Amino acid sequence: MEVQGRIKMIDETKTYGNNGFRKREVVVTTEEQYPQHILVEFVQDKCNLLDNYSVGQMVKISINLRGREWVNPQGETKYFNSIQGWRMENLQSEPAADNMPPVPPMEAFEPADDLNEEDHDDLPF
Repeated sequence: MEVQGRIKMIDETKTYGNNGFRKREVVVTTEEQYPQHILVEFVQDKCNLLDNYSVGQMVKISINLRGREWVNPQGETKYFNSIQGWRMENLQSEPAADNMPPVPPMEAFEPADDLNEEDHDDLPF
C-alpha cells in the first residue's frame, strides 16, 4: 500500500527498552478534497530513511498496516493499529535546467511593426 502527501512533521528517532528498539514518526498531509494528516512510523534500520527528507516535500511512502491485540489487567481485549513505512520516494522532480537552453532576454526580439489584422491566417483561434 502507499500514501502520498506533503511532509508536515518529521520527529526525532526515539529508542525504547533495553533492546534498543528504535522508532521515528513522520506526518504527511494528503492533497485531496478533505486532506488527511497521516502518521507513519519507521522502525529499526528504516528510521534512517527519513534523514534525506524535510518538511514541505511531496513524497510517496510504501506502507504496511499492522494490527495487534492486547489484554489489559482487567481482562478486556483491546486492538491497536499502526501504519509502518518501509520505503519513501521524493515526488518533486528536480529542475531540469541543464536540459533547457537559456531564454534570450526580451530585448533580443524585434517588435512586429508590419502586422495587418485583416490578413488571412490559418490558425484555428
